[in-house]
Amino acid sequence: MSDDQNLRDFARKQLKKKQDFKQYLWTYAGVSALVSGIWFVTTPEGYFWPIWVIFGMGVGALFAGLDAYGKLSDKPITDADVDAEVERLRRKD
Repeated sequence: MSDDQNLRDFARKQLKKKQDFKQYLWTYAGVSALVSGIWFVTTPEGYFWPIWVIFGMGVGALFAGLDAYGKLSDKPITDADVDAEVERLRRKD
């Protein structure tokens, strides 16, 4: 497979991750509103238990966002990367 094809495949995967992350944020907002609404209707002056759902899904959103936009996403390994590593290893000897 060529470097260009590898980059195109990688770009597709990254775009899919970004699209999935945006969808997750909408789901996160909806679930947070739903459980907060249930809490408000049933026990508005009691313990705010929806914080656990909001917190848990927030941690998931953080990692999904880092994977889609941040440092957790790996770049594809190209032939130039392999050549550079081989050259670096040769210089060490």
